[in-house]
Amino acid sequence: MPITNLNNTHLTTAQVDTAKTSLTTLEAALESINVNLSAEDRQKYGSINEQNKLFVNKVYDFNKNQPELSAIEVDWAEFGNDYTSRQNYEGLIARLDSLVTRLKNAKTLHDYDNYQAALTDYAFTAYKAGTASPGYEVKQNELKQFFSKTTKSDGIPPADKA
Repeated sequence: MPITNLNNTHLTTAQVDTAKTSLTTLEAALESINVNLSAEDRQKYGSINEQNKLFVNKVYDFNKNQPELSAIEVDWAEFGNDYTSRQNYEGLIARLDSLVTRLKNAKTLHDYDNYQAALTDYAFTAYKAGTASPGYEVKQNELKQFFSKTTKSDGIPPADKA
């Protein structure tokens, strides 16, 4: 017997509404930084790797601690703004990535629960269709299209066909 109901925690309608409203607020707050980069732009500008981040950090440190050694050709106010924005975005991205991972994990458990319950219902349908109960043969025919093969003689599809 499969383990079912791995996640019995469900958001209320009010919690879902609050989350959606919060996402809308976040989207509006970040609207001013929305930039559409083409695939070519993304390739051209890319993101700096860890070594280059360390390089940027060191240049920033030198500018803050020994500004007389900094190139006058660089707009250091803009450099500082870019640096601060980069740090802020990295922090937000890390938090959002963590949130997305947690949502995906919870969804995975609900998906599993739904699939296991659907398999149970399909097995019941196959049983009832075998007893010639009205409506079950049609239901079974509609459901069995989702499975290319069955591994058991009772018509229950294999669990790994999700």
